[in-house]
Amino acid sequence: MKLPLFTVSEAERRLLPGATLRGPTLYVIAIMTFAMMIVAAAGLTLANAAGIVAGAVEHRYVLQLNDGGGGKLEAAVGAAHAIPGVTSVEPVSQQEMRRTLERWLGPGGVGNELPVPAIIHLDVAPDADPNAVGKALERSVPGAHFIAEQATVRPLLGSLRALRWLSVALVLLMAAATGAAVILAARGALDTHRSTIEIMHGIGATDEQVAKLFQRKIALDAMAGALAGGAAAAIGLLIIAGSGAAMASDLAGSSPLRTSDLIILALMPLAAVFLATLVARAAVLSALRAAP
Repeated sequence: MKLPLFTVSEAERRLLPGATLRGPTLYVIAIMTFAMMIVAAAGLTLANAAGIVAGAVEHRYVLQLNDGGGGKLEAAVGAAHAIPGVTSVEPVSQQEMRRTLERWLGPGGVGNELPVPAIIHLDVAPDADPNAVGKALERSVPGAHFIAEQATVRPLLGSLRALRWLSVALVLLMAAATGAAVILAARGALDTHRSTIEIMHGIGATDEQVAKLFQRKIALDAMAGALAGGAAAAIGLLIIAGSGAAMASDLAGSSPLRTSDLIILALMPLAAVFLATLVARAAVLSALRAAP
Protein backbone atom coordinates (compact mmCIF):
# COMPACT_ATOMS: atom_id res chain seq x y z
CA MET A 1 0.00 0.00 0.00
CA LYS A 2 1.43 3.37 -1.04
CA LEU A 3 1.04 6.46 1.08
CA PRO A 4 0.36 9.64 -0.96
CA LEU A 5 2.62 11.68 1.31
CA PHE A 6 5.67 9.61 0.38
CA THR A 7 5.10 8.54 -3.23
CA VAL A 8 6.09 10.27 -6.46
CA SER A 9 6.67 8.97 -9.97
CA GLU A 10 10.10 7.88 -11.19
CA ALA A 11 10.28 10.92 -13.46
CA GLU A 12 9.55 13.26 -10.56
CA ARG A 13 12.14 11.52 -8.42
CA ARG A 14 14.87 12.26 -10.96
CA LEU A 15 14.14 16.00 -10.77
CA LEU A 16 15.84 16.25 -7.36
CA PRO A 17 19.31 14.73 -7.61
CA GLY A 18 21.11 13.60 -4.48
CA ALA A 19 20.60 10.60 -2.27
CA THR A 20 17.99 10.50 0.42
CA LEU A 21 18.75 9.32 3.95
CA ARG A 22 21.51 11.91 4.14
CA GLY A 23 21.67 15.37 5.56
CA PRO A 24 20.79 17.04 8.86
CA THR A 25 17.09 16.16 8.90
CA LEU A 26 17.72 12.47 9.55
CA TYR A 27 20.03 13.12 12.51
CA VAL A 28 17.88 15.87 14.02
CA ILE A 29 14.76 13.70 13.88
CA ALA A 30 16.65 10.71 15.33
CA ILE A 31 18.01 12.71 18.27
CA MET A 32 14.73 14.48 18.96
CA THR A 33 12.68 11.27 18.75
CA PHE A 34 15.05 9.55 21.17
CA ALA A 35 14.91 12.46 23.62
CA MET A 36 11.12 12.87 23.37
CA MET A 37 10.49 9.18 24.04
CA ILE A 38 12.80 9.11 27.07
CA VAL A 39 11.28 12.29 28.54
CA ALA A 40 7.73 11.08 27.78
CA ALA A 41 8.44 7.73 29.46
CA ALA A 42 9.71 9.56 32.55
CA GLY A 43 6.63 11.79 32.60
CA LEU A 44 4.24 8.84 32.24
CA THR A 45 6.05 6.98 35.03
CA LEU A 46 5.77 10.00 37.32
CA ALA A 47 2.07 10.37 36.50
CA ASN A 48 1.46 6.71 37.35
CA ALA A 49 3.45 7.03 40.57
CA ALA A 50 1.43 10.07 41.62
CA GLY A 51 -1.80 8.20 40.92
CA ILE A 52 -0.69 5.17 42.93
CA VAL A 53 0.39 7.27 45.92
CA ALA A 54 -2.80 9.35 45.85
CA GLY A 55 -4.97 6.25 45.62
CA ALA A 56 -3.12 4.51 48.43
CA VAL A 57 -3.65 7.35 50.93
CA GLU A 58 -7.05 8.60 49.73
CA HIS A 59 -8.93 6.97 52.64
CA ARG A 60 -5.93 6.41 54.91
CA TYR A 61 -5.60 8.26 58.23
CA VAL A 62 -3.36 8.24 61.28
CA LEU A 63 -4.34 8.54 64.92
CA GLN A 64 -1.29 9.85 66.78
CA LEU A 65 -0.92 9.32 70.53
CA ASN A 66 1.70 11.55 72.08
CA ASP A 67 1.86 9.21 75.05
CA GLY A 68 1.23 5.68 73.92
CA GLY A 69 2.48 4.04 77.07
CA GLY A 70 0.54 1.84 79.40
CA GLY A 71 -2.83 0.72 78.09
CA LYS A 72 -3.54 3.90 76.16
CA LEU A 73 -2.72 2.33 72.79
CA GLU A 74 -4.99 -0.65 73.47
CA ALA A 75 -7.80 1.65 74.59
CA ALA A 76 -7.40 3.73 71.42
CA VAL A 77 -7.54 0.61 69.25
CA GLY A 78 -10.75 -0.46 70.96
CA ALA A 79 -12.26 2.99 70.53
CA ALA A 80 -11.33 3.04 66.84
CA HIS A 81 -13.03 -0.31 66.25
CA ALA A 82 -16.20 1.08 67.83
CA ILE A 83 -16.41 4.17 65.60
CA PRO A 84 -18.81 3.75 62.62
CA GLY A 85 -17.04 4.21 59.27
CA VAL A 86 -13.65 2.84 60.36
CA THR A 87 -12.93 -0.25 58.25
CA SER A 88 -9.37 -1.10 59.33
CA VAL A 89 -7.26 -0.48 62.42
CA GLU A 90 -3.49 -1.18 62.46
CA PRO A 91 -1.65 -0.12 65.63
CA VAL A 92 2.07 0.64 65.59
CA SER A 93 3.62 0.14 69.01
CA GLN A 94 6.37 2.23 70.59
CA GLN A 95 8.82 -0.62 70.06
CA GLU A 96 8.14 -0.61 66.32
CA MET A 97 8.42 3.17 66.24
CA ARG A 98 11.78 3.03 67.99
CA ARG A 99 13.08 0.43 65.56
CA THR A 100 11.98 2.62 62.64
CA LEU A 101 13.64 5.71 64.12
CA GLU A 102 16.86 3.78 64.75
CA ARG A 103 17.21 3.20 61.00
CA TRP A 104 17.51 6.97 60.59
CA LEU A 105 19.15 8.05 63.84
CA GLY A 106 21.35 5.06 64.51
CA PRO A 107 21.22 2.54 67.41
CA GLY A 108 22.13 5.18 69.98
CA GLY A 109 19.92 7.92 68.60
CA VAL A 110 16.75 6.78 70.37
CA GLY A 111 17.21 6.39 74.11
CA ASN A 112 14.64 5.25 76.62
CA GLU A 113 14.35 8.81 77.89
CA LEU A 114 13.21 10.10 74.49
CA PRO A 115 9.40 10.11 74.29
CA VAL A 116 8.17 8.37 71.14
CA PRO A 117 4.53 8.72 70.10
CA ALA A 118 2.46 5.69 69.18
CA ILE A 119 0.37 5.76 66.03
CA ILE A 120 -2.57 3.83 64.64
CA HIS A 121 -3.21 3.52 60.92
CA LEU A 122 -6.90 3.74 60.06
CA ASP A 123 -8.87 3.10 56.89
CA VAL A 124 -12.13 5.03 56.62
CA ALA A 125 -14.97 3.91 54.37
CA PRO A 126 -15.37 6.04 51.20
CA ASP A 127 -18.94 7.00 52.13
CA ALA A 128 -18.02 7.97 55.72
CA ASP A 129 -17.35 11.53 56.85
CA PRO A 130 -13.67 11.63 57.92
CA ASN A 131 -14.21 14.82 59.92
CA ALA A 132 -16.93 13.16 61.99
CA VAL A 133 -14.76 10.06 62.46
CA GLY A 134 -11.81 12.18 63.56
CA LYS A 135 -13.84 14.19 66.08
CA ALA A 136 -15.35 11.02 67.52
CA LEU A 137 -11.91 9.46 67.93
CA GLU A 138 -10.41 12.56 69.53
CA ARG A 139 -13.32 12.67 72.00
CA SER A 140 -12.93 8.99 72.80
CA VAL A 141 -9.13 9.18 73.15
CA PRO A 142 -8.10 12.41 74.93
CA GLY A 143 -4.86 13.88 73.62
CA ALA A 144 -5.01 11.97 70.31
CA HIS A 145 -4.59 13.69 66.95
CA PHE A 146 -6.44 12.52 63.82
CA ILE A 147 -4.27 13.20 60.73
CA ALA A 148 -5.00 12.55 57.05
CA GLU A 149 -2.10 10.82 55.32
CA GLN A 150 -2.94 12.86 52.23
CA ALA A 151 -1.71 15.93 54.09
CA THR A 152 1.66 14.31 54.80
CA VAL A 153 2.26 13.24 51.19
CA ARG A 154 0.80 16.39 49.57
CA PRO A 155 4.27 17.94 49.00
CA LEU A 156 5.43 14.71 47.34
CA LEU A 157 2.34 14.58 45.12
CA GLY A 158 2.84 18.23 44.20
CA SER A 159 6.42 17.55 43.16
CA LEU A 160 5.47 14.49 41.12
CA ARG A 161 2.72 16.38 39.30
CA ALA A 162 4.98 19.35 38.65
CA LEU A 163 7.61 17.03 37.16
CA ARG A 164 4.94 15.39 35.02
CA TRP A 165 3.88 18.73 33.53
CA LEU A 166 7.53 19.66 33.09
CA SER A 167 7.95 16.48 31.02
CA VAL A 168 4.95 17.45 28.88
CA ALA A 169 6.41 20.93 28.35
CA LEU A 170 9.79 19.47 27.38
CA VAL A 171 8.22 17.12 24.84
CA LEU A 172 6.30 20.02 23.28
CA LEU A 173 9.42 22.18 23.19
CA MET A 174 11.40 19.42 21.49
CA ALA A 175 8.60 18.95 18.97
CA ALA A 176 8.71 22.69 18.26
CA ALA A 177 12.51 22.54 17.88
CA THR A 178 12.11 19.61 15.48
CA GLY A 179 9.66 21.62 13.39
CA ALA A 180 12.04 24.58 13.30
CA ALA A 181 14.91 22.35 12.17
CA VAL A 182 12.74 20.86 9.42
CA ILE A 183 11.79 24.36 8.22
CA LEU A 184 15.47 25.30 7.96
CA ALA A 185 16.24 22.05 6.12
CA ALA A 186 13.36 22.60 3.68
CA ARG A 187 14.41 26.17 2.92
CA GLY A 188 18.00 25.05 2.44
CA ALA A 189 16.85 22.41 -0.03
CA LEU A 190 14.83 25.03 -1.90
CA ASP A 191 17.87 27.29 -2.21
CA THR A 192 20.02 24.37 -3.40
CA HIS A 193 17.56 23.42 -6.15
CA ARG A 194 16.41 26.92 -7.10
CA SER A 195 17.38 26.50 -10.76
CA THR A 196 15.48 23.21 -11.02
CA ILE A 197 12.40 24.84 -9.50
CA GLU A 198 12.55 27.70 -12.01
CA ILE A 199 12.74 25.22 -14.90
CA MET A 200 9.77 23.27 -13.50
CA HIS A 201 7.73 26.46 -13.18
CA GLY A 202 8.74 27.38 -16.70
CA ILE A 203 7.25 24.18 -18.12
CA GLY A 204 4.02 24.58 -16.18
CA ALA A 205 4.62 22.78 -12.87
CA THR A 206 2.51 24.05 -9.97
CA ASP A 207 3.71 24.88 -6.47
CA GLU A 208 1.88 21.78 -5.20
CA GLN A 209 3.86 19.52 -7.56
CA VAL A 210 7.16 21.10 -6.55
CA ALA A 211 6.30 20.87 -2.84
CA LYS A 212 5.49 17.18 -3.25
CA LEU A 213 9.07 16.44 -4.33
CA PHE A 214 10.65 18.12 -1.33
CA GLN A 215 8.00 16.68 0.95
CA ARG A 216 8.87 13.14 -0.11
CA LYS A 217 12.61 13.58 0.39
CA ILE A 218 12.23 15.10 3.87
CA ALA A 219 9.58 12.50 4.81
CA LEU A 220 11.93 9.63 3.96
CA ASP A 221 14.76 11.20 5.96
CA ALA A 222 12.36 11.80 8.86
CA MET A 223 11.10 8.23 8.75
CA ALA A 224 14.61 6.80 8.87
CA GLY A 225 15.58 9.16 11.69
CA ALA A 226 12.42 8.50 13.70
CA LEU A 227 12.85 4.73 13.41
CA ALA A 228 16.50 4.95 14.46
CA GLY A 229 15.75 7.27 17.39
CA GLY A 230 12.73 5.23 18.44
CA ALA A 231 14.70 1.98 18.35
CA ALA A 232 17.50 3.51 20.43
CA ALA A 233 14.98 4.84 22.97
CA ALA A 234 13.24 1.46 23.17
CA ILE A 235 16.55 -0.29 23.82
CA GLY A 236 17.45 2.25 26.49
CA LEU A 237 14.06 1.88 28.20
CA LEU A 238 14.34 -1.92 28.11
CA ILE A 239 17.77 -1.75 29.74
CA ILE A 240 16.45 0.58 32.44
CA ALA A 241 13.34 -1.56 32.93
CA GLY A 242 15.40 -4.74 33.18
CA SER A 243 17.55 -3.29 35.94
CA GLY A 244 14.83 -1.77 38.08
CA ALA A 245 11.37 -2.81 36.90
CA ALA A 246 11.04 -5.70 39.35
CA MET A 247 11.83 -3.49 42.33
CA ALA A 248 9.58 -0.71 41.05
CA SER A 249 6.72 -3.16 40.54
CA ASP A 250 7.10 -4.48 44.09
CA LEU A 251 7.12 -0.97 45.56
CA ALA A 252 4.25 0.39 43.48
CA GLY A 253 2.19 -2.78 43.20
CA SER A 254 2.07 -2.46 39.40
CA SER A 255 4.30 -1.84 36.41
CA PRO A 256 5.72 1.73 36.13
CA LEU A 257 4.39 1.93 32.55
CA ARG A 258 0.95 0.70 31.59
CA THR A 259 -0.12 -0.77 28.25
CA SER A 260 -1.66 2.55 27.19
CA ASP A 261 1.65 4.28 28.01
CA LEU A 262 3.56 1.84 25.82
CA ILE A 263 1.14 2.50 22.95
CA ILE A 264 1.71 6.26 23.32
CA LEU A 265 5.48 5.76 23.25
CA ALA A 266 5.26 3.47 20.22
CA LEU A 267 3.24 6.09 18.30
CA MET A 268 5.72 8.90 18.98
CA PRO A 269 8.13 8.05 16.09
CA LEU A 270 5.16 7.97 13.70
CA ALA A 271 3.97 11.32 15.03
CA ALA A 272 7.47 12.74 14.52
CA VAL A 273 7.43 11.63 10.86
CA PHE A 274 4.07 13.22 10.13
CA LEU A 275 5.04 16.38 12.01
CA ALA A 276 8.21 16.71 9.94
CA THR A 277 6.36 15.95 6.69
CA LEU A 278 3.54 18.42 7.25
CA VAL A 279 5.89 21.16 8.49
CA ALA A 280 8.14 20.65 5.46
CA ARG A 281 5.19 20.86 3.08
CA ALA A 282 3.88 24.03 4.71
CA ALA A 283 7.35 25.62 4.71
CA VAL A 284 7.99 24.82 1.04
CA LEU A 285 4.60 26.04 -0.12
CA SER A 286 4.97 29.22 1.90
CA ALA A 287 8.42 29.90 0.42
CA LEU A 288 7.29 29.16 -3.14
CA ARG A 289 4.25 31.42 -2.89
CA ALA A 290 6.33 34.23 -1.39
CA ALA A 291 8.93 34.02 -4.15
CA PRO A 292 8.62 36.59 -6.98
